[in-house]
Amino acid sequence: MSSLDDLISRAKVLLADGHSPGQIADELSLSMETVTWLLTQAKGTAAPKDVHIDWTAVSSQAPLLEETAQMLLSRYYLAQTIENTGTPAAGVIVGIAISGIPLATLIAVQETAQLAIYHPAKQSQNERPTGSISGNFASVSGERCIIVDDTITSGNTMREVVKYLKKHNAVPVAIWVIFDKRGIKDVDGVPVYSLFKISRID
Repeated sequence: MSSLDDLISRAKVLLADGHSPGQIADELSLSMETVTWLLTQAKGTAAPKDVHIDWTAVSSQAPLLEETAQMLLSRYYLAQTIENTGTPAAGVIVGIAISGIPLATLIAVQETAQLAIYHPAKQSQNERPTGSISGNFASVSGERCIIVDDTITSGNTMREVVKYLKKHNAVPVAIWVIFDKRGIKDVDGVPVYSLFKISRID
């Protein structure tokens, strides 16, 4: 079975298990456009150009996940030293559901910060999907926030989170991700700190 066939199969299994296309996109670290293609494979259309990242060897092992969170912290603080911009403290670490949550939790422990959880619009089943902060965790209003996720795919979710935070009187200080598939330096003025930049050469 080819890697593309495997992705098609995995996407269809996730859909059958009740995942929304947005959740499937998160699970497979792919864009919504790619997931739509995997599920429908419209005749005459080529597969969208995308890069699949499978990091389950790390994400499924708590000690490795903790080391990854520590690498994100180190990456950020090293950049602050090099850029000589100081270290802006953040009172709240915002984990983007679902893969950003365990990373944000581990980072919040290290930073003695509060933890907030953001549910992106693409995961909503509503007719008019919107993103939201979970009421079971920290509020972001009036807080300096660091946004954490595993991957930037299109940048749409990050733009959504930054807009939401600003609308709710929060100050997004930085975005931390493991993988940046777009090479984005900032999202609406909020700097991006990634461990790896992924690029596709055709």
